[in-house]
Amino acid sequence: MALTFGIYPGGLLGDDNGIVHPVRPDLPDRITDALDGLQGTTTTLSVRAYQPFAATVTPQEPPTPADPQQYLERGRKLDLVLPFREPSGRLDEWLEFVREAVRTHGPHLASLQICEEPNADLPVLDGSIPNVLNALVQGVVAAKQEARALGHTLAVGFNAVPTFDPADTFWSELAVRADARFLASLDYVGLDFFPDVFRPIAADQLAEAVTAVLTAFRRTDLPKAAIPDTVPIRICENGWPTGPDRPEQRQAAVVESVVRTVATLAPDLNIDGYSFFALRDADSGAEGHFHHFGLLRDDYTPKPAFETYRRLINELGNPPAVTE
Repeated sequence: MALTFGIYPGGLLGDDNGIVHPVRPDLPDRITDALDGLQGTTTTLSVRAYQPFAATVTPQEPPTPADPQQYLERGRKLDLVLPFREPSGRLDEWLEFVREAVRTHGPHLASLQICEEPNADLPVLDGSIPNVLNALVQGVVAAKQEARALGHTLAVGFNAVPTFDPADTFWSELAVRADARFLASLDYVGLDFFPDVFRPIAADQLAEAVTAVLTAFRRTDLPKAAIPDTVPIRICENGWPTGPDRPEQRQAAVVESVVRTVATLAPDLNIDGYSFFALRDADSGAEGHFHHFGLLRDDYTPKPAFETYRRLINELGNPPAVTE
């Protein structure tokens, strides 16, 4: 089965301590050229973007990339993420924010992700925010209702990170709230995972590790929330940073291994998409993993993994459009 591929084209990201700002600004022409190169002859490429909500915080976390609709050429559509960053946990303005996102971006949306890693209890992620589970469930329902009312065809879902703690209660707590309206509104569940980034994995064990994580997500985690096998999984964020002692050629090999493993597992585990994080480095000269996730360096020159991902998209992605 063909996968729908995507990528986050911004330079801004979060790390353990907060927001990492790119050392160079977004250059839309260079970003568009890179997206065109990656897409090749396939029919589409999802452009991942983040638009956080926090009604009682000033200044709010900025949307990234700025004006993502400028990159929606050649059939590309938006994979929009709405992080719930409201420290009070209030939902009234949040739900209107979700509906407004559908009204504003609806014709350009391929998918709308409600919340960002709601099972990750870290300061920069939604799992640290009060009432996030209700924000997740009610946000998915509100988004789907608005899309149906306006006649927009888009996939509504949420994402999570792998659960390695057997005492974790996220999925069972979600099950308590996952009523029939939520399950009828849910089009996919995303997984963010970064093998061999935060926990080292030997090269010859990488495919096995990816298989184990994806299989556990489908067979163990999702059933705890009564999410059936008919709801697709998609990889929303996956990447491997370069840097000191992390060669660029190794990044290319990791991309090759992970994407091919995902494609092999797709029919059995019902995986419908994969998105790479990220297009370019925040700062190629800085220390630390979070600055070096790009397929491009911060000056927009390509690393070897850029060509690897381009080739995989064109081999495993949606087929070219039929022309008369």
